[in-house]
Formats: sequence, structure tokens, C-alpha cells
Amino acid sequence: MSERKDMELIAQLVPPGSRVLDLGCGTGELLALLRDTRQCSGYGVEIADDNVLACTRRGVNVIQLNLEDGLAMFEDQSFDVVLQLDTMQHLRNTERMLRETARVGRVGIVSFPNFAHWANRLRIASGRMPVTKALPYEWYNTPNIRVGTYADFEVLARKDGLRVLDSFGIQNGRAVRRRPNLMASVALFKFERVG
Repeated sequence: MSERKDMELIAQLVPPGSRVLDLGCGTGELLALLRDTRQCSGYGVEIADDNVLACTRRGVNVIQLNLEDGLAMFEDQSFDVVLQLDTMQHLRNTERMLRETARVGRVGIVSFPNFAHWANRLRIASGRMPVTKALPYEWYNTPNIRVGTYADFEVLARKDGLRVLDSFGIQNGRAVRRRPNLMASVALFKFERVG
């Protein structure tokens, strides 16, 4: 998550003054933006040493933790918003982390590369795996464990008892609300746990 327009679009979904947990926060750029423009506070969770150092240099609170180990250190509903941006496709137990996101936050926001984007479909139709801005790796060196689609997440959310509050695709820094499964390279969902 480094595209400035994408980050600004996502930041608008976070209410001012929120307590935020950013799972897989990278260099802390989004948390710094939320702190500086939306008066948010909170923590980032990151595993990579270089990214933890970058967060610290930015003045972002960061916890070095492997998300595969879960979020047991956080109490239920201890954050207003939990961000899980561009991390789901890297996790072995995506469904467990989605449940954890809904447990520790009142609201969750997730984004991931939308494999159903028309450009990916065209590349598959030509017999090759897609390499795009959202999926920038060749099939043999990708850190992605899985791929998903906008439509697949809608099904998973219902199955896991999540209420989608807002959803859209992102393409070139703009929200795509019309046919996002086809027209957007990134899927984004804002949700809460039901009950």
C-alpha cells in the first residue's frame, strides 16, 4: 500500500480520532497519514525488520509480530478500526485472520488484489499468469499464497457472519462502484461483525 491516492481514498473510510490497528502496516505511511490528517492513534503490526525501522523513524507505533500467530495480545473490540490492506493474500489462514480482525476491531477494512479484474482475465485467456501493478510478481516468485476476487470475498463475509458496510474496487486511485469485480484491480471492503 504505497500509492498515495489509494491511501487517501482508504483514509476517508476511517473516522477522525479513531484508534486504529494496521495489520501488515509496511513502512507506516498510512498510519502516519491517519495520524497527521485524521487525528487517529494506534499501532501497526509488521514482521519485516526494515519496515519496523521505517515505522519507528516515521514516529508510528509498531509491534513486530507474525500475523500467522494471531492477535491474542489484543482484547475484543480494543480498536475502532482494524486495517488489513494488501495482506490477506500473503497469509496461510486468511479466514482466521479475518475473524481476528472482526474480533479486535469494531470495524474492519480489508483490501487485496482482485484476481477477477479484466486485465487478469485477459492474461489468463492468453494462457499466462497475470503480472500487473496490483499483482507485480511472476508466478514462480510471488509472495502471494492465494488469489481472490471481489465476488469471493462477499461470499466469505456472509459465511463468517460479517456485515459489509461499504465495498468498492480501486483502480488508479479511484473508487470503482460499478462492476468492481470486473473493472477494479483492487477489492476493498469495510465490515463489522454481526451480533
